Amino acid sequence: MTSRRFIAAIFVVAAVIVAVGVLTIWKPQIDPIEPAKTTAFNSGLVTNGAELAAIGNCAVCHTAPGGKAYAGSRALPTPFGTIYSSNITPDADTGIGRWSEEAFRRALRDGVDREGRHLYPAFPYDHFTHLTDDDIRALYAFVMTRDPVRNVPPENRLSFPFNIRPLLAGWKLLFLARGPRDGDAAQSADWNRGAYLVEGVAHCGACHTPRNFLGAESKAQAFAGGDSEGWDAPALNSNSPAPVAWTAEQLFAYLGTGWQVQHGASAGPMAPVTENLAKVPDKDVRAIAGYIASLSTGRVAAPSLSPTHDVASAAATIYAGACGACHERPAGAASQGVPLSLSSSLREARPRDTLNVILHGIARRPGEPGPFMPEFDGMLTDAQIADLTAYIRARFSDAPTWSNIGDEISKIRKGDPS
Repeated sequence: MTSRRFIAAIFVVAAVIVAVGVLTIWKPQIDPIEPAKTTAFNSGLVTNGAELAAIGNCAVCHTAPGGKAYAGSRALPTPFGTIYSSNITPDADTGIGRWSEEAFRRALRDGVDREGRHLYPAFPYDHFTHLTDDDIRALYAFVMTRDPVRNVPPENRLSFPFNIRPLLAGWKLLFLARGPRDGDAAQSADWNRGAYLVEGVAHCGACHTPRNFLGAESKAQAFAGGDSEGWDAPALNSNSPAPVAWTAEQLFAYLGTGWQVQHGASAGPMAPVTENLAKVPDKDVRAIAGYIASLSTGRVAAPSLSPTHDVASAAATIYAGACGACHERPAGAASQGVPLSLSSSLREARPRDTLNVILHGIARRPGEPGPFMPEFDGMLTDAQIADLTAYIRARFSDAPTWSNIGDEISKIRKGDPS
C-alpha cells in the first residue's frame, strides 16, 4: 500500500469513528404533542399503571418533601453530586404533558428525554429498559392522568466532568444492556414474574447491588448489598446479614406490611417501598418475595447466640432504660420491637443503619398500627449513642467491634451519603 493510500485509509477510519461517535451521542428530538385529556386513557390501563408505579416507588423519587406528587425537585445525593428529580406530571410547560408515548418509552428504554438529552442513571433506565410495551403503555397512562403541576426543578449540582451530559452516551455503551430479559424455562411462572418485576420496574438492584467507580451496578456482585441515601442496603443474596434466613412467606409479610416478627420493621429508604407495596396485588408481592428468597437458596440460619454477660456500664444502663422495654418484650407488643439478637443491622460491616435508626427512629404509618421507635437524636449525646451502639453490637452479635462509630455519626449529621 502506497503512503497516499495509507493516509486515505486512516482518514476513512477516523471519519467512521467520528460518525459512529456522533450517532451514539446525538439523539433526535421527538415532536411534542398536544396534551391528552385524562378521559383518553382506559381506566383499567391507568389502574395497572398505578400498580406498576407503586412497585417502582415512582412517587418517592419524583416528589420533593412537602411538594406536589410527581412534580419532581427531590434532591438525590450521588457520589458525583446532587441530581434533582424531574417533573413527570402532565403539565404542558414544565412536565411531560407534551411527551408522546414514543418519547416516554425512549426515556425508559434508552435514557433519552423528548428533546434528545441523555438522562442520568439516577433515573434507573438500566432497569426500566426491560419493561414490556404493555407495561410502559400502562405507566404512560398513569402519569398522564395525574394532576398537572407547574414546577421547574433546580439545576443539578454535579462536579466536572459528570455535568457533561454527552458523556453519558459512553456510559451507556459500557453498562446499558437494553431490551427485554429472557425468562427461565426451568422456573415457575410466579418466579419469572418476580424476576421481571425485581429486575425491571422495582429496580431492587439499584440499591441492593454495589456500584463501580462510574456509578454502574457491579453485575458480578448482584444483590450483594449497596447504598441508598445515607443507609446501607443489605445484601439480598446468600451474604444477607439477617441472623434468620428469609423465607418467601416472611418476605411477603414484610414487603406488604413493613414488618415481620423475626426480621423487624422496614426503615429508612425501605419504609416507603413497603408502604407502596401495600397497594399492590398480593400475587405480585408474592412473586417478588419468591424471587428474592431464591437469591439466597441454601442459606441457613445463623446459630443462636447466648448474649454476653451484661456487665454494669453506662451503656448498659441506657439500654435498659431506653431500649430494653421494647426489645425485650414479646413480639407483638405495642412497638413491635424485635429482640436485638435478630437484628440484621447489628451484623452489617459498618454501623450506619443502626445509627440511623437510633438517631431518627422509625415512624408509624399515619393512622395505622404497626412498628415504631422514637428518635433519640437530642435525647442522647453523640458519645452516649456511640457507647450504646458499641454495647448492643457486642452484646447481641458475634461480629467484630465497630471501630468507626464516631466517624459514622459525624457523616450522618453532615448528610454525607458515603
